[in-house]
Amino acid sequence: MDATAWDARYSGAEPVWSSTPNVFVAELAGALPPGRALDVAAGEGRNAVWLAERGWDVTMTDFSAVGVERARTVARGRLGEGAEGFRAFVGDALESAPAPVDGGGYDLVVLAYLQLPEQRWRTALARAVDAAVPGGTVVVVCHAERNLTEGVGGPQDAAVLHDPEAVVASAHGLPVDVVSADLRERVVEAADRPALDTVVVLERH
Repeated sequence: MDATAWDARYSGAEPVWSSTPNVFVAELAGALPPGRALDVAAGEGRNAVWLAERGWDVTMTDFSAVGVERARTVARGRLGEGAEGFRAFVGDALESAPAPVDGGGYDLVVLAYLQLPEQRWRTALARAVDAAVPGGTVVVVCHAERNLTEGVGGPQDAAVLHDPEAVVASAHGLPVDVVSADLRERVVEAADRPALDTVVVLERH
């Protein structure tokens, strides 16, 4: 995948995304005991740094080297002495993720707004599941296809949008149980209606 456009986008003086975590990631991860977490396609690290602040040992990846460096800078500023529990790597979501420092896998894997066409999305989801330990949680948050007509914001290409049923279908054949699969409303400031997000929780066998 080509990261050039994202490198350019992350090169601006101001952050592209909010410094706060995604509301659904915060809700779901906040209910889990801290352990080892992997944030895939993490951008500037807003979810990853938030997890580290709450005691998780966090590894994040993104294919934009500029985004990864910005995340490292944010982590140093916010985590202080706790920054040793945060690692950020340049990496493609379609490839195997780096292992935790102590080896093994992750208790939590986050895929937040990784919007890919179907086949690449299935590959990325499979890599995310591969990275989780048995009993581990995989949290998927993405712009829903129904957002095109009923929501606001997000990509305007149906090929990279996935409703809950589509994500569940993508998980078919993977060693996971579907814990929940919902279409959720997310408030967007100054918009006349909410965005519609797919929120799916999987547990690895």
